[in-house]
Amino acid sequence: MTEAPSGSAMALQEAVHEMLRRAQGAKRTLFVASTKQKNEALREMGKALWAECAAILAANMEDVAAAREAGQPEARIDRLALDERRVRQMVDGLAALIELPDPVGERMEHFVRPNGLDIRKVRVPMGVIAMIYEARPNVTVDAAGLAVKTGNVAVLRGGREALKSNQAIVRALHRGLAAAGLPQDAVLLVERTERETVDMLIRARGLVDLAIPRGGEGLIRRVVENAIVPVIETGVGNCHVYVDKAADFAKATAVIVNAKIQRPSVCNAAETLLVHKDVAAQWLPEAARTLLASGVELRVCDRAYAALAAVGLADLVQHATEADWATEYLALTLAVRIVDSLDDAIAHIERYGTAHSEVIITEDEVAAEQFLQRVDAAVVYHNASSRFTDGFEFGFGAEIGISTQKLHARGPMGLRELTSYKYVVHGDGQVRK
Repeated sequence: MTEAPSGSAMALQEAVHEMLRRAQGAKRTLFVASTKQKNEALREMGKALWAECAAILAANMEDVAAAREAGQPEARIDRLALDERRVRQMVDGLAALIELPDPVGERMEHFVRPNGLDIRKVRVPMGVIAMIYEARPNVTVDAAGLAVKTGNVAVLRGGREALKSNQAIVRALHRGLAAAGLPQDAVLLVERTERETVDMLIRARGLVDLAIPRGGEGLIRRVVENAIVPVIETGVGNCHVYVDKAADFAKATAVIVNAKIQRPSVCNAAETLLVHKDVAAQWLPEAARTLLASGVELRVCDRAYAALAAVGLADLVQHATEADWATEYLALTLAVRIVDSLDDAIAHIERYGTAHSEVIITEDEVAAEQFLQRVDAAVVYHNASSRFTDGFEFGFGAEIGISTQKLHARGPMGLRELTSYKYVVHGDGQVRK
């Protein structure tokens, strides 16, 4: 027999469901809000965030101190930590959304049937979106802003390590919504951090229209495997940079350094470097020196170890294990492998990649086109860093996540990815025979 839920569990579920009922109520207002109203809300939300910057940073300092005391790794703390520049980026992200076209109401198709039925396919909001994420407070603003612009309601369930930061941010967002005359329940924060609240959100059919998990592999798997509401899966990022035999060495070094070092704790950072055997001896030692000087730990295959040992770098690198090829480090660690060909590089990516972001560095246009066509990932690059897989960098204003699935949305998810559509049909008394 299934054990009946305890009284405390039932009370928690009722509290979550009551919040979702409020969200459903706000949804009716957001569905019909004009673009002008939504843009005004975004403007006021940005103003309130900046006005509350000091309070937000003070709350974040408490979260960071608690995370350090709990022994959280630096990569996780980096995702958690805010400073004035990062708050400014949040505000700028909301401002960028104002300038973008509102997709709601966009006519996607229009046709008239022989019987005179006028059929239009138009974009509509998704509804109530449960955003389930971990240690990045900026996601709170990105998700809220994207939801408001698209007429959706955001129910935010962040990680316990960012609770104080998220509470301060949502208080500011509520001030902005109220100033613009939209319901504060358009953005709601689940302040209870028991793991059960995740299950309650993803199993609330009729109250949640879409769930989006954003975080580590464990969180994403938990949501995907247990949800009974629709889910868009945002995947982990085991991203590769492949340096082809026809690579420009200066470009190759610049790209791998940026992809690994610029912000190693995020999902679009490179985790594995693949190098064609024909250029390994000439290019890899210099690239390795640059990476090592920047504090990167290199875990290398036997052939790469030999190439680096030949120039006196053996003591500065480690032998890679099988597990290294499949690891998303989210830290200053890079796996390095020498491959025999473009085919071998693609085969390695097929085996160990996570369909996130993959890069080829080459001046051979034929090789580049083969890579771009054959590699099955949400974003593929030729001579550019994987760090550009980002809604803001793609011109979307912000992103709610990077989808690695293929249904409905793939890659950085911006405004259009947060809409569905419906068919609007005009007739003049037609009946079906």
